[in-house]
Amino acid sequence: MKLTYCVPENKKIRVIIDSDTACEADDPFAIAHALMSPKLIVRAVIAEHFAAAGSMQKSYEAIKRLTAAMELDVNVLSGEEWPLKQTKRISEGVKFIIEEARSQNSHPLYILCLGALSNIARALEEAPDIEQRITVVSIGGRSYEDSMRDFREFNFGNDVEAVNKVLESQVPFWQIPVSAYATIQVGLAELQNKVSCCGQAGKYLYEQMVTFNRSEYASWASGESWSLGDSPAVAVTINPGCGEYKDIQSKRVNPDTSYTDNGKGRLIRVYETIDSRYVLEDFFSKLELNYKLV
Repeated sequence: MKLTYCVPENKKIRVIIDSDTACEADDPFAIAHALMSPKLIVRAVIAEHFAAAGSMQKSYEAIKRLTAAMELDVNVLSGEEWPLKQTKRISEGVKFIIEEARSQNSHPLYILCLGALSNIARALEEAPDIEQRITVVSIGGRSYEDSMRDFREFNFGNDVEAVNKVLESQVPFWQIPVSAYATIQVGLAELQNKVSCCGQAGKYLYEQMVTFNRSEYASWASGESWSLGDSPAVAVTINPGCGEYKDIQSKRVNPDTSYTDNGKGRLIRVYETIDSRYVLEDFFSKLELNYKLV
């Protein structure tokens, strides 16, 4: 690390990153951001499925490729292979969440969920005693102001049962819905200029983005820009004030990912805006300081 500042020990936070890394090209940017941030003690990165056969394993392999490019020794674990109601075994990732939450450690523990909530939901199902020992930060869900629009949000939609399991618990829950996470827009030219020149790590991040952008799976994308939509989970954990939020009563998530007020909600934090300048500049600066060859 080439950062010349340090973070006081009492301000550091333990994190477990839960990521469907092989699903899209933005997850690796968020994971890299967390791994380069001295405030975050990354205890593990757990692979998440994206509701397709073999998707968890693909995510696991993608995480390993990223950490190899960054030349970091990271605890990478397998997660649940399918949504909650289809899961038949407890994965090593779920076991680790439970063990880490139960450990005697003065640093608070945050679970950064960049995809479906299957792993954390299964952990809460198996060990409800960890509810008040963790905070869940989730990228997912529709905007509450536009809940009925005909749009099935991807992350929540990949395991609606898991989302409701988490919301029905008492675990502190920070939600970053699509109306906020989709605002972290970057151009591919900007990534070529600021990322690709930063050693093997930057080269890997940029090239996997370009490869995905020209694939059949990116038919919905605009062509030369992208949203680094998973990065806000890292940013608000480092700096909770990098966006505007409000505490609202949680609602039940329907199969189409719209919301229903069932009268049983509890307070959750929902981010309405994210400071994209802060998110992107913090990432670009850390990448350059750590990996750009002089």
